[in-house]
Amino acid sequence: MTDHIPEPPDLRIVSLDSLMEHEYNDIQRTAPLLTRLEAEGILKNPPIVAPLDAHSSRYVVLDGANRCTALSQLGYRHILVQVVSYSPPQTMLTTWHHAVTGLPADEFRRRILAVTGLDIHPTDSLSARAELARRELLAYILLDDNDILSVRAAERGLHAQNRLLNALVDSYKNHGQIHRTISEDFAETRAVYPDLTALVIFPKYEPAEVLALARDGELLPPGLTRHLFQGRVLRVNFPLNELRSGESLESKNARLQNWIKQKFAQREVRFYGESTYLFDE
Repeated sequence: MTDHIPEPPDLRIVSLDSLMEHEYNDIQRTAPLLTRLEAEGILKNPPIVAPLDAHSSRYVVLDGANRCTALSQLGYRHILVQVVSYSPPQTMLTTWHHAVTGLPADEFRRRILAVTGLDIHPTDSLSARAELARRELLAYILLDDNDILSVRAAERGLHAQNRLLNALVDSYKNHGQIHRTISEDFAETRAVYPDLTALVIFPKYEPAEVLALARDGELLPPGLTRHLFQGRVLRVNFPLNELRSGESLESKNARLQNWIKQKFAQREVRFYGESTYLFDE
């Protein structure tokens, strides 16, 4: 822990209408957020966004889509966000995989095989990993240590393959539970989730692909992109009544900047340069 802050974070109040999502929301997470936001009256952690491009006034939500949805449903027009550069070293894009539980294996297999436009065949671990790295597969699926399926798209192109990827995830997401994991090992994942049905392994995406899909109004499946941020802002605890007022964005942002300056002047802002565990999320 240190008092030295290398560069102040870019915090802004923006219109919710200027935000674009890049993946489908996890609806199960939105309802509890609605209750908590109303009860606490503060926004603890601002969503993180990146400009769509250098010439646009729109932003793509990289993290915090459920917070954006919750505030929109509560009738807010404005939201506090942290604006970041969608490139290293500030932002790193990796991938979550899906650990599927609560769904019988035979039903899971039947559902994915019924998706039109997918070519699903048995494979081996080495071939699956190599083909996924070359982006020849949409995904591969481990049903146990030795039962592995490759998933190919019948169509080529970013948008066509994204639609098929959504169809694959749609085939199981509402019939079991999805847990995000970075593990690619079935036995290791089953140690955490004893009722594991399947482990769905996705490829690595590039920021340009995420932005292009968002720009064109197409969303990635939920729980796929994993963004790691340097200098992430947490525990802002910004009063929601500052966002709800009918003042202009200019007035709200001017008051926000004064509020931030006071926080720094009173030494209420700390920068943690090391990896950190939070036990109160």
